[in-house]
Amino acid sequence: MKPAVLFASLAVLVLLAGLPFLGSAYALRIGTFACMYAIMSVSWTVIGGFAGYPSFATAAFFGFGAYCGAILINMGWPLPSAIGAAGALAFAGAFLFGTVLLRLRGHYFAIGSLAVAEVLRELTNSATDLTGGGMGLNIPLSVTGSNSVIADASFFFWVMWALLVVTFLVVAAIQRSKLGFGLICIKQNESAADMIGVNATLYKSTAFAFSGVFVAMAGVIYAGWVHYIEPPDVYDILFAVKPIVMALLGGLGSPAGALLGAFVFLGIEEVVWRNYLEIHSGVLGFMVVVLLLFLPNGLLSIGKRLRRLGARNG
Repeated sequence: MKPAVLFASLAVLVLLAGLPFLGSAYALRIGTFACMYAIMSVSWTVIGGFAGYPSFATAAFFGFGAYCGAILINMGWPLPSAIGAAGALAFAGAFLFGTVLLRLRGHYFAIGSLAVAEVLRELTNSATDLTGGGMGLNIPLSVTGSNSVIADASFFFWVMWALLVVTFLVVAAIQRSKLGFGLICIKQNESAADMIGVNATLYKSTAFAFSGVFVAMAGVIYAGWVHYIEPPDVYDILFAVKPIVMALLGGLGSPAGALLGAFVFLGIEEVVWRNYLEIHSGVLGFMVVVLLLFLPNGLLSIGKRLRRLGARNG
């Protein structure tokens, strides 16, 4: 990632941090969802953008983190400890599971990763004593000690925003690291990467783990924020699809593109939802498809196109 792009991304995150000062519950809600979407999109970039594996496991990570955190909070764990524990379990589980699942390639891997969320959903529905099953789970979490809606909303915004900053910086560091170089080699030609000494299984499993750890942490924050979760909510198939769309919309393989794509996608989604409530899914899908058709390399490619156009005219 170029220094200018990194600086611009951090500037956007700083501007996003100004939302709590507006004193609006709606602005805080949108800001918190923007951070959550961006965490999903930027995290997915590690396995999908760098390594080129089309993972649909984001919903599984998010749901696992939400339920893991909710159970721990109900057992008396403080929120930070619940976030850390869910993240550690998600990282370890994704790494171990990835050593098996990532032996699949292409659409076989995509289908396998998509099935993970469905398996976890069924396990959650079955473990009624622990998860509440289909009835869902209440999270009576009080973090501010006040009855102020704005205070609670501000708290969860700041926590989600801080997690987004950490996610973005870690993924940007991965891109510039030996791990990132190895993942890019795997994306270009996995067989050739093995020949030059890249441990493809280790690299892919690590990438899969990094694509899940921050999403699981976001799931814990979401559970504490909404105070109630149920399997159809946190294992929603859209959580598996949206990160991919957002990364493609911004620019595949770029943390900055994933960040931009998440914000733009949420903006489009909110406008469409407010104006086309009954058919908002269809309208949203149509608009995203049109954008991807006319910008196959994402929104970040607009700058390159303008520079090329300027060079031609000059």
